[in-house]
This record gives sequence, structure tokens and C-alpha cells, in this order.
Amino acid sequence: MKKRDVFTTIAAVLILLMGGCSMIEEGAGKLSDVVGKADSAVQTAKTIRRTFGDISEEEEYYIGRSVAALVLSRYPASQNESLNTYLNTVGQAVAYYSDRPETYAGYHFLLLDTDEVNALSAPGGFIFITKGLLKRCRNEEMLGCILAHEIGHVTSKHGLRAIKNSRLIEAFQLLGESALEKYGSGELNSLVNIFDGALNDITEKLIEKGYDRKYEYEADALAVLYAARIGYDPQGLTDFLQTMVKDEGTGPGWFSTHPAASDRIKRAEGTIRSLASRPAEEAARTNRFAQAVRGLK
Repeated sequence: MKKRDVFTTIAAVLILLMGGCSMIEEGAGKLSDVVGKADSAVQTAKTIRRTFGDISEEEEYYIGRSVAALVLSRYPASQNESLNTYLNTVGQAVAYYSDRPETYAGYHFLLLDTDEVNALSAPGGFIFITKGLLKRCRNEEMLGCILAHEIGHVTSKHGLRAIKNSRLIEAFQLLGESALEKYGSGELNSLVNIFDGALNDITEKLIEKGYDRKYEYEADALAVLYAARIGYDPQGLTDFLQTMVKDEGTGPGWFSTHPAASDRIKRAEGTIRSLASRPAEEAARTNRFAQAVRGLK
């Protein structure tokens, strides 16, 4: 990420945290006004240290947007407009039936043009599905359940929990050090480098390591519930996982970022059995899916 973009993100977060100060009341929206006043920065740092445990939806959005930008720097976005429209149609419908139907700037779903099999979610509602994963889906039930799983990560704020173990805390704490009160170029570069490193830490975790197992299991359980609420057969989740069993332990992406598919299947089946009733797959949805992915290469 360019240093200017990183610094803009830092400043945007600071603006939100300083919502009650005179600068905002006077309508001063220039980022230079925020980063050019030592007393405001130090006061903001104190606010950050006091409230970081309760990240607002606005702050979550800015952090998630930065992580999403890093994801897109590694994987190209698909230019298939009709497929992206379809993906958003399904995703928005599932999100509506989740425990968090709205985020600060809404949910955003995007197809990544790579044959790597993976699905990613960034804080605030940025969700990515790779072309390789979409090819493994046989119907809309499978796709809907995968999207429900990623939405589950967002509703449970699993991405934000990863932040608490990253260098982002260090970046915010650095704002409160007396050495930064004059905001020399060296200190600014240090701040930007740490913030940039923190965002890379978070993105690396999403892409290379994945969430902790307990978060993946929690997202699976939520996927079953959300799918059932909208009317998808939650068996779509286990059907998809079954396609992954034979490839366990091989390749990058999904295989290195998620727990064993066989273990997830057992747990998900237990959640499915606990449902009072289970929707069935509908031919209309299957046909719609077939039309949407027709010609996918």
C-alpha cells in the first residue's frame, strides 16, 4: 500500500475518533488539519488507548477498506460484471437474514480472478470469493452457504479480534508519545511504516493463515443458521466441504487457511440436525446459478 494511502487511512480513523472536537464542529475536513496539530494528535492518541477495545462501525469500515485494498493488490478483481452482480445479489440477500444485516457502508461482494480456491472477509463487510472456489460450487445452495460463512465472520467481528494481536495497537500508541508532538518527518514515516505493517499482518493472516479454528467453527454454525433463515438448504455447506475433502492438505488458499473439511462436516451436521426444519434445494435457484456461471473459465 502506498504510504500516502496508509496515512490517509490513519487520518480518517483519527477524524472519526475526534468526532466531538472543535475541528469537526467547525467543518474542517482537510487531513492536513488533523495530522498537523500536535495537541490534537496527542489527545486523539489518549482517546484511542481508552476506547480501542470498542471499535466503532466507522473505524471498522476504514480498517476493512484498507485490508480489502491489500487483498486486491494480491489478486485481480474479476471484470465479469454479470457474475459480480449475481454474487452481490446472493450475498446481499443472505446478509439481510444475518444477525448484522447492515454495516457502516454496507456489504460488498467481489469475485477474484484466480483459480486458487478461497473465500475471504475483511472487517466492515468486504467479502471476496475466488473464481476457483466458485467453480467448485454446483448450485446456489453451496454458494449461499459459503457467503453465509464469510458473513458470519463479519457479524462476529473475527477480523477485528485479529487486530488486537497486531501492530496496529503499536501504531496508535505511537501517536501518544511525546517524541511525536512536533510531527517530524522521521516520526511520521515511523508511524506510517508501523501502520502499514499492521495492515499487512492482518491481511497475511486472512490469506495465508486464516482465522483461529474456533472462529471458523463459529462461522460454520452461523452459516447453517443464516442459510436456513433465507430458505437455502444448509446442507449446501457440508456438500461443498465434501468436495474439499480429497484435496485436504494440498495447495494454498482454502487448504492452508481452514480447518480440516472432514472435521467441519461433522460439526456442521450436528448444527443442521438441531434445526427445527430444513429447507430444500429449489430447482429455480439451481437454474439461476447455472445461468449465472455459464461460460465461467
